[in-house]
Amino acid sequence: MSIKQLSETLINQIAAGEVIERPSSAAKELIENAIDAGATRIEIATAGGGKGLVRIADNGSGMSPDDLELAIRRHCTSKISIALDDIRTLGFRGEALPSIGSVAKLTITSRQQGASEGAIISVAGGKVSPVRPAPSNTGTIVEVRDLFFATPARLKFLKTEKAEAAAITEIVKRMAIAFPHIRFVLSGTDRSTLEFPATGDDHLARMAQILGADFKDNAIEIYAEREDVTLTGFAGLPTFNRGNSAHQYMFVNGRPVQDKLLLSAIRGAYAETIPHGRYPIAVLALQLDPALVDVNVHPAKSDVRFRDPGLVRGLIVGAVRQALAREGDRAATTGAAQMMNAFRPGYSPSAVRPFSSQAWSPANSPSRPLSVSHGLSLHETAQSRFTDITMPTARADHSDMAENTTTVTEASRYPLGAARAQVHANYIVAQTEDGLVIVDQHAAHERLVFEEIRKGLHAKRPASQVLLIPEIIDLPEEDCDRLMQHASGFDSMGLALERFGPGAVAVRETPAMLGEVNVQGLVRQLADEIAEWDTAGSLASKLEYVAATMACHGSVRAGRRMRPEEMNALLRQMENTPGSGQCNHGRPTYIELKLADIEKLFGRS
Repeated sequence: MSIKQLSETLINQIAAGEVIERPSSAAKELIENAIDAGATRIEIATAGGGKGLVRIADNGSGMSPDDLELAIRRHCTSKISIALDDIRTLGFRGEALPSIGSVAKLTITSRQQGASEGAIISVAGGKVSPVRPAPSNTGTIVEVRDLFFATPARLKFLKTEKAEAAAITEIVKRMAIAFPHIRFVLSGTDRSTLEFPATGDDHLARMAQILGADFKDNAIEIYAEREDVTLTGFAGLPTFNRGNSAHQYMFVNGRPVQDKLLLSAIRGAYAETIPHGRYPIAVLALQLDPALVDVNVHPAKSDVRFRDPGLVRGLIVGAVRQALAREGDRAATTGAAQMMNAFRPGYSPSAVRPFSSQAWSPANSPSRPLSVSHGLSLHETAQSRFTDITMPTARADHSDMAENTTTVTEASRYPLGAARAQVHANYIVAQTEDGLVIVDQHAAHERLVFEEIRKGLHAKRPASQVLLIPEIIDLPEEDCDRLMQHASGFDSMGLALERFGPGAVAVRETPAMLGEVNVQGLVRQLADEIAEWDTAGSLASKLEYVAATMACHGSVRAGRRMRPEEMNALLRQMENTPGSGQCNHGRPTYIELKLADIEKLFGRS
């Protein structure tokens, strides 16, 4: 079979399969073009989920008739000239418009600033109509109709109109967060109109437009720098979480991205603070030299590659954890709102979950200690590691006598206030200067014990278990090399590795806390993690899981009566312990209700 040159139309249709996957892809490319043109107002209209119509109108710099003719040709762009290592615009490939024109009916109307009239050009299924004069305001209007009419097979892979419309909405939201100085309006026959007025330099106000007004009250500002990489943004409190990861927004040099390295860093930063199946809310932006990041790894430009991924991941994890340690212990305002709803007349818990007539008991409480799972051992050998650690007791000692004589008014000045009562033998009610706090005594003390155990783990090498016969594990040579680069780190956690020939490693010691462990599976998992992320967090997470389980069994039980001095001692320990706002399983340890909220319940305000 002889080789032949493909036609220009077929080349564009092949490119369209990579660049334009669905209507939201077309919307993203056109919005990026409008932003690059300096627009301060962008209006997006859709029909049929974007399959029937996507129209983007902007007030940017516009294009001349000659520019219009070049714009619909492949690899024609005004954004780069020679190199790909200094990209400072959202678009740069010069593929979007010709790709769209090859599979849809494309019309571009534009007028340059200072020009007496506009011009229009049309492309339908790759067939170009000549440029002709047209009335137009300054700026550009791009209309895409009947997307994929020229490639009907692609239509079969699109989702419902509602799903495609939602995807376009998500694209607009991401762009709106990244560029708060631009006014965005999204409308159409397939949706309700959304308008995001410009907020200038007030990024948090724009985030509140997208994520809701509650985000402003439940977000912690992030700022960190390391080796010319700057991280800014806002991270939500651990107790202010969602059921999916759709509320995590990442930007690199102003470009919205959905990179797995960055999303993994967010997940790692919130480890141990959020329940399984729940996800944090975060809006984070990275600024770095364009030469240190490659945005040309995928036609959709949603993935990026960093020259030093370990630096970027470490910066995100460290900055977010530091912020959470600094401010993350405060209760989310949504907890008080849910409590207010529970007290309002007409509220029915049965509308939320089926009513149970079973009396309350510690055994049925959601705060009961969790059972041991995953085959992790808590035998005496494992627990002996912690015999030299002083555990929090929630009991007042002689040093607390002065505090015990303090009046309630003085004790109320503490952040968590003064204990006034214990209800249902599990919840401490404390009075603060401007409200009250309800504390889950088991969850709170569980966190305190866990932090003491973890402090002991970090203070010195955990006890290890010497294997009678070293475990020899065959691995590819490159995996062995990666493991040995991290050997000292593994040794500090009780896992002793050494090289055993070119394609194997020998394991001589394992952490005693893990008990009987699948050494082959553990080492292979570590090798895979290092290959993917250049980090190995699974061993540390396994150790901390055992520590969390032991803390659960060693803490104050639900159903235990506590004396006032014990309750106050527990509150003071919480105030002095980072991370005490959430238990080891990510649930909140206390809820705060302001006096103003209480007065609203009684119609006083």
